Amino acid sequence: MIEIRNPATSEKITELKVSTNDEVARAVNRSREAQGRWQEYGFHDRAAFLYRFRDLLLDNREKMTDIVTAETGKPRAEFYGAELFYICDAIGFWAKYAPRFIKPKKIRPHLLKTKKVYSIYQPFGVVGIISPWNFPLALTLGDAIPALMAGNGVVIKPSELTPMSALFGSELAAAAGLPQGVIQIVVGAAETGEALIDSADMIAFTGSVETGKKVMRRAADRLIPVSLELGGKDPMIVLKDGNIERAVNACVWGALMNSGQVCSSIERVYVEGPVYDEFVRRVVESVKSLRQRADGNQAELGSMTSAEQVKKVEHQLEDAVRKGARILTGGRRPPGDGLCFPPTVLVDVTHEMAIMTEETFGPVIPIMQVKDREEALRLANDSLYGLDSSVFTRDKETGWKLAQKLETGSVCINDSLVNFVILDVPMGGIKSSGFGRRHGAEGIRKYCRQKTIVIDRLGLKSEPTWFPNSHRKTSALRSGLTLLFRSGWKNKLTALGRLFRG
Repeated sequence: MIEIRNPATSEKITELKVSTNDEVARAVNRSREAQGRWQEYGFHDRAAFLYRFRDLLLDNREKMTDIVTAETGKPRAEFYGAELFYICDAIGFWAKYAPRFIKPKKIRPHLLKTKKVYSIYQPFGVVGIISPWNFPLALTLGDAIPALMAGNGVVIKPSELTPMSALFGSELAAAAGLPQGVIQIVVGAAETGEALIDSADMIAFTGSVETGKKVMRRAADRLIPVSLELGGKDPMIVLKDGNIERAVNACVWGALMNSGQVCSSIERVYVEGPVYDEFVRRVVESVKSLRQRADGNQAELGSMTSAEQVKKVEHQLEDAVRKGARILTGGRRPPGDGLCFPPTVLVDVTHEMAIMTEETFGPVIPIMQVKDREEALRLANDSLYGLDSSVFTRDKETGWKLAQKLETGSVCINDSLVNFVILDVPMGGIKSSGFGRRHGAEGIRKYCRQKTIVIDRLGLKSEPTWFPNSHRKTSALRSGLTLLFRSGWKNKLTALGRLFRG
C-alpha cells in the first residue's frame, strides 16, 4: 500500500494498493488486446471518443480540480490555466492534426523511377507512460492523447505521490466510451515502472536525469524505443536594452509557476550591469507581493509536492549562502507540517554554487550580474542541461543571434515557458535534458513505427541486377556507374560508347 497525502497540510487523503509485477503485465496484455480494436476505428472515430472525453473533463472539472489540488498542493487557478487548459487543447490539436502528421506519404525516388514508394506510420502497440508528480493530469492523460490518436493502447504509471488524477481521468475516459482496456493505470514506485518497461512496446518517460538513465538501460535489454524528457536548468538573459518591466514579470512567473516545479522553469538569471539593480529591486518587490497561504482561488503559489525536493532546495540554498550568496526574500520554510516553501530571491551567486548548476525544481530565483551579452551567453551555455531558455532585448537581430547560439531545445525571446503550450512545434531538450519531442509532427510520430512500402510499376520478368550474371552484364554495370556518377561529359561519352559496344 502507498499513502497519498496533501502536501500543503500533510493530511492523509487515501491509501492505494501497489500493482504487482504480474498485475502490470496483465494490464499491458489487456491494453494490447484492446489496441487492435482501437486501431481499427480510424482517426475520425478515435477523435470522436476523445472529444467526448474532453466534454466529461469539463463537466467534472470541479471534482478533478479537488483531486489535483489535494495531491499536489497547487492553487486551483493554476490547475485551470495550466493542466486542464493543456489537456483540452491537446485533444483538439491531436484530433485535428494526427491524420496529417502520420498519413501515408508518397515518396518520389530520385533515381529508381520504375518504383512506387510510400512511407507509412503504424502504432507500436502498447505505449508505457511513466510520469512525474508536478503535472499529474497533463503529463499522464495529456501525454497519452497523441499515443491514442496514433492507434496505440496506453498503460500509465503515474508518480506514487500523485496517482489519483490519472485514476479519475481513466474513469472519465471509460465513461466516454473508449474501448475497455485501451487505457490502463498501474500504481506504484520504481519497481512498478520497471515492470512496465519489461512489458510495453515503447516507453515515454518524464523525470530526473538519473532515473531516465535507468529507464534507458532497462529498455535497452529489450531493444524497445524510449522518449526521455529529463531535467532542466533553464537560463534567462536580460540585456540592458530589454523591456525591464516585462522581463521582471516573465521572470517571476516563469520561475515560480507551480512553485518552480516545472522542467522548463527559469532557474538562473543573467542580467547586464546597467539594469541589474533595477531588475533585482523589481523582482524582489513582485515576489513579496505573491500570496501563498491564501484561499486556493486567489493564491499565486501553492505548496511544493515532494518532501525530498524541499530538502534539495534547502540544501542548495545553504550551500549558496555558505559560499557568499545573499537571500533577499524567502529562503526559510515556515513552521508547520506542510511543504509550503516561500518564493526566494538570492544574489551574489556564482557557478561554484549548486544553485546555479544543479536542477533546483523549487521556487527560487538566483540572479547574477554580467558585464555583457557574451558573458551571459557563455554562462548560460555552461550547463549539463539544455531544455529551455529565454532572452530579453528590444533588438530583434541580437535576440535572434543569441537564440541561435543558446544550447537548448527551445528559446523564448521576450517571453518565458510559452513554447510548451504551442502544440504545433516540437518541445524537448538536448544534452542531459534528454531526447525525443513532445508536440508537432515529432510528438505523434515517436509513438509509431515507420514502414516503407515499395511497389514495382512495370512488372518485367527480371531486373537488370538480378541473377544470372555475365561478362556483358558486368561490363554494362561498370559503364552505367560512370554514366550516373562520374563528373565530366567526356568520361560519360566514353562510358556510353562502351555500353553500346557491349
